[in-house]
Amino acid sequence: MTRSPALCALVLVCGALVAQAAPPARPAANPRGWQLEWARGAVFYEVFVRSFADSNGDGVGDFNGLTAKLDYLRELGVEGLWLMPVFESPSYHGYDVVDYEKVDSEYGTQEDFERLLREAHRRGIRIVVDFVINHTSSKHPWFEESASSPSSPRRDWYVWRADDPGWTQPWGGTHRVWHPKGDAHYYGIFWGGMPDLNYRNPEVRAEVKRLASLWLSRGVDGFRLDAARHLVEKGPGEQQNDTPETHAFWKEFSAHVRGVRPDALLVGEVWSESKNIIPYYGATTRLPGGDELPMLFNFPMGESMLGSLQAGDGARLATQLTEVSTAYPRGVLVAPFLANHDQVRVATQLEGQEGRMRMAPALLLTLPGTPFLYYGEEIGLPNGPKSEGDPGKRRPLPWDGTEKGGFTTGKPWAPFVEGWQQRNVAAQLGDTGSLLHRYRLLIHVRRASPALRVGTLRPLPRSSEAPSVVAYLREVEGERVLVVHNVGAAPATVSQVLPGTPMEQLFADPDVSATAEPGKKGTWKVSLPAYSSAVWRLR
Repeated sequence: MTRSPALCALVLVCGALVAQAAPPARPAANPRGWQLEWARGAVFYEVFVRSFADSNGDGVGDFNGLTAKLDYLRELGVEGLWLMPVFESPSYHGYDVVDYEKVDSEYGTQEDFERLLREAHRRGIRIVVDFVINHTSSKHPWFEESASSPSSPRRDWYVWRADDPGWTQPWGGTHRVWHPKGDAHYYGIFWGGMPDLNYRNPEVRAEVKRLASLWLSRGVDGFRLDAARHLVEKGPGEQQNDTPETHAFWKEFSAHVRGVRPDALLVGEVWSESKNIIPYYGATTRLPGGDELPMLFNFPMGESMLGSLQAGDGARLATQLTEVSTAYPRGVLVAPFLANHDQVRVATQLEGQEGRMRMAPALLLTLPGTPFLYYGEEIGLPNGPKSEGDPGKRRPLPWDGTEKGGFTTGKPWAPFVEGWQQRNVAAQLGDTGSLLHRYRLLIHVRRASPALRVGTLRPLPRSSEAPSVVAYLREVEGERVLVVHNVGAAPATVSQVLPGTPMEQLFADPDVSATAEPGKKGTWKVSLPAYSSAVWRLR
């Protein structure tokens, strides 16, 4: 990729800013509201610790391995980490917890984890951990005690009934959610190994809040809240989603966290349409940012970005941009992303087509909100075989092309994906035209522009003559920038009336141009090659 001297200088300046980042300051308690401006516009990175880097040769990624790679993440431009489950669990994935007070011994000790926190904070990187509280493992002592007898003191910590009413999972299929145990049935929306906690029980609510306080006191900077829409069920089908009782608990939990650490981030997984996501912010007029969950993942945005790239048409993305700019409450924190650990990886969805893969970060990193990257996304890591299911989406990250991939000195817990000898971190670090360098450049351009980082979004009209082009303005006091993308496989040209002159090129792919239309005041012709993007600061 060809770069102008100005862009190179910009990257050097931004890199220096990242290197000098101070540890995150912890503000004094403010019971009136959130103190989360640090998260607005920041770039987060989702890490599966097991697959990131192994420090002791047992083939399993660990805390010390992650700590050793923090400089790589800082240089990439990452400001926050989301760690997939790190609590004690019998499973490789960790989403069935057996002890919420201990870290998984396969990942290291509590001291190792605390060192990770210190070193991350020293580099200006905050850490959010997966807090899986919709359910526990069926091997958790709470459930074992609950299941031991109908008269158990913890019987009511889970949801029991005498019969199976035949409910199935609300997202479709025939999997039942009531599971037999002795003479009764317990509720587990995902499967029998993950029984749901009973949030109608005040003891359960109190214990979960206590655990949140414990980890905040240990230095974590917040929680990613798994399965946030399923806490309290009322009946079959859709009555297992988004119930008033679920919203009531999140308001209670949110108030507790704000009282302990108003700068602690809560980001909710509400895997649904925007109409079901937005209510989880709660009352945004009563409390700026919302009195429920202050940040929510924008699942429809990820689907629209990849869908538009697959179709070569900007319609889906344009529709979603309009929805974000009009339907979401002003000032809330939105978390766009391309894919996560439950979804087919970006490179696989885009069929490994280089043009599409290079467009994906340009779309994500010019959007408003707090973008999340999934580990390996920055090097175009694909899925393993489809037959593997979820483990194939979570393969170890290859750091170089050597026999053990630079991931471990032992045998990796799972094999690397096909082609890793060529597609690995070291190979891309050595290639200034690589996907990794593109991610790094776009992140630093974003950080250097207040409008890209925290500005508002104003979608611009689409052209019927260039359906593959999507354009929008990002605006903040003192700066306005124009963003234009061509998601199609053919060149495209659009005429656009702009509230200013394209003055300074912040980012542009080769051969992109913007020229004034003769005789048409304020109208500019923008020409874009296939799969290209550009960002200009307007006068």
